[in-house]
Amino acid sequence: MGLRGLHVNERNFLSRIDIRLILLIFCLNVIGLFNLYSATHGPNSVSVESLFIQQIVWLVGGWTIFFILTFFDYLWINRLIWLMYAVNIAALIYTDVKGKVVLGGQRWIDLHFFRYQPSETMKLCLILVLAKILVHYNSQGKGMGLREIAFPAFLILLPFGLTVKQPDLGTAMTLMFIGGTMLFFVKIRKSILVSIFMAAIIALPLAWNYGLKEYQKNRVITFISPDLDPQGKGYNSIQSKIAVGSGKFLGKGFRMGTQSQLEFLPERHTDFIFAVLSEEWGFIGSFLVLITFAFLFKICFEIAHQARDKFGALITVGVTAYIFWHMFVNIGMVIGLLPIVGVPLPLLSYGGSGMLTTMTGLGLVSSVAYRRYLF
Repeated sequence: MGLRGLHVNERNFLSRIDIRLILLIFCLNVIGLFNLYSATHGPNSVSVESLFIQQIVWLVGGWTIFFILTFFDYLWINRLIWLMYAVNIAALIYTDVKGKVVLGGQRWIDLHFFRYQPSETMKLCLILVLAKILVHYNSQGKGMGLREIAFPAFLILLPFGLTVKQPDLGTAMTLMFIGGTMLFFVKIRKSILVSIFMAAIIALPLAWNYGLKEYQKNRVITFISPDLDPQGKGYNSIQSKIAVGSGKFLGKGFRMGTQSQLEFLPERHTDFIFAVLSEEWGFIGSFLVLITFAFLFKICFEIAHQARDKFGALITVGVTAYIFWHMFVNIGMVIGLLPIVGVPLPLLSYGGSGMLTTMTGLGLVSSVAYRRYLF
């Protein structure tokens, strides 16, 4: 079960790489670079070379990690999972106490050459620790009960609470969604699901009155009625929807989007990168990106189904959930179907921690795919 290194058998090792997975990831990376170049090319934008070259550096690092993980057996990471989880929890605690504050959020550790966001790597650590403990669970068709679900729930709620404190509700919710998806995949008893749903309904007014900060409440109010404060709290949502709608069917063309080029669109290189895409490439471009993501999810599900063991299947399900929920929340907030919570679009948005974490997760999926026919 330990480190197995490079496998050499009757099949050439390169023939076992899932080329479909690599091509889809690469396509999304290229689309992301095009959009990043356009998003940062306005007259008063941060220099194109700065963000564009930095993103290429993150991509080179991400692909390096991807291929290293592909060629080494994912089972070797099993012995390090608890250490990784503990270190990441410690990093979250440190961030809550002494983290770097940017735009009102205390979410980063300043390493001078790099701003590290522990909540991003926590997503991957959570996937791995849940895969490690859930692999030993056998429901025999009954589903997990309260006793079985208690410890996994604690492992999810601990980083959730630390991330909410930063405050970063968007990232905290993605941690909850990822963990919930993995538990649902293993199977939970219906009575437990009903109890969780009822508890969530009861907790909503308490969270509104005592849990949410004022700016978070304003985001929800703005989501419902952005026109109440079009030049203030509703500005981001309104400008995003204008950008998406103005792209129409074919879009305005590369670097021709008025909302992004004239800098009406906020955070256009990170949270609102999909709005840039929609304005410049229209419905056709947006639809092609969604189709690319859909094929990526399909291939990941195939890899999970064909995995040689439950541990590999659970890792793949977790990474797929990670990418799906980020995509779902990001696009939902861009088109006005969800409140704006600051969740980037995987493989397209600018960002070092997010890109490296995503590529590391996909590298583990590639490692599972590489060994699915080995017995």
